Amino acid sequence: MKENFSWPPHFVSRIQARKGFDAQAFFKALQEDAPISIRFNPLKTNAEEIQTLFENNLENVPWTETGFYLPNRPNFTLLPALHGGHFYVQEASSMLLEQAIIQTKLNQPKLTILDACAAPGGKSTHLLSLLSRDTLFVSNEVIKSRASVLHENLTKWGHSNVVITNSDPSIFGKTEGWLDAIIVDAPCSGEGLFRKDAHASEEWSVNNAQLCAQRQTRILEDLWPALKENGLLIYSTCTYNPDENENNLTRFIKNNNAESIELNLQNVWGIEIVKTESIIGYYCFPHLVKGEGFFLSVLRKKSAMSHAKLKSKKSVFTSLEKKHTYVKEWINDSSTLFQYKDQILALPIEHIPTIDFLTQHAYLISCGLMMGEIKQNKVIPSHALALSIALKENEFPFIDLEKEEALLFLRKDQFNHDAINQAENGFNLMRYHNVHLGFINKISNRYNNLYPPEWRIRMELK
Repeated sequence: MKENFSWPPHFVSRIQARKGFDAQAFFKALQEDAPISIRFNPLKTNAEEIQTLFENNLENVPWTETGFYLPNRPNFTLLPALHGGHFYVQEASSMLLEQAIIQTKLNQPKLTILDACAAPGGKSTHLLSLLSRDTLFVSNEVIKSRASVLHENLTKWGHSNVVITNSDPSIFGKTEGWLDAIIVDAPCSGEGLFRKDAHASEEWSVNNAQLCAQRQTRILEDLWPALKENGLLIYSTCTYNPDENENNLTRFIKNNNAESIELNLQNVWGIEIVKTESIIGYYCFPHLVKGEGFFLSVLRKKSAMSHAKLKSKKSVFTSLEKKHTYVKEWINDSSTLFQYKDQILALPIEHIPTIDFLTQHAYLISCGLMMGEIKQNKVIPSHALALSIALKENEFPFIDLEKEEALLFLRKDQFNHDAINQAENGFNLMRYHNVHLGFINKISNRYNNLYPPEWRIRMELK
């Protein structure tokens, strides 16, 4: 329980002015500790294994199939399953996105979907668990440092139908009618994070909230042309400010041919529905749901337009040399192998025109599954391959580690292990309780740890 904490006066007066709103219960909830929640990766683990991992009878997050509340916050860094992409630590209210995806049927096959403001990756990893695996998913972050974190988290999640970009959202709207859906988790004033992050409250101001609303409008206007006719825009924020939420969308819809989509949410969930003359939105308030502040609304584009045929210059991807085609045996996937410089990539052939288009209009961090790197006519398997859900079972010899050994591996510390000493030379997959951690390259009486150095655990092990 937090004590002696004051909130910005203008924020307090606005909350107290909401009609029919229990402001006293709301501010009391803000004094309490925030719930801890995680969401598991259904293509790597299951609910039973997660319950066992956290040694508790965990409570489900009601609006998602894969979310759980934890009774307390463990040291997540010391759980190998986190590094192997078996679960993601995510705020529960934001998992409401699942209802928008399922109810609008965006989980149908062969779509092209953009997450425009994606870092650090909570919603993108959630979307990948919901979308069809033959949908092309573009995950974008404009801030370079945050894009690196996004890349790490998506690599750990293990899907290959992803393109990760580091570009301004306006890039995507310069070509009309090529996206089936856009998710905009818009940069906002962060009121919904006041309970979790004291700095969010300290940095809040009326002017900053107004600037956020203006930035949100610009992002929407920039992206809107990219949507196909009947395409969907899912808009969300982590603020309670109507000017950044329903009022913002009301202004937007007046200037664009769109309609608001109603979702069917269970009353027992405690999610508040807000309606204006043209917008239906959904609020999570911490005294009504077990989660932080969150707003979500869905728009459908009604403008009549033809679907774009994306044009690009000559492809940057070339056919894979025959001597390296054996790596196709590493994966159980319908993707086609290509070469880009010294990298071997597995890409969905039906989406190559779109990927080519993106390589020439956005700054790409990665695309598809990076299988490995060619060095001196030898293919070094990538860390992305080790964590991929497409990796064939037992394609590489594996070494099972105890927890202490797994953490030493994740720190890139050397350690002795009989199985490593006895292993044949070459690439071996390191595992802990069926969690893939990464490769080593055994060379005679030593080995090289191929875990990415920038992702290693830096804290001391206790």
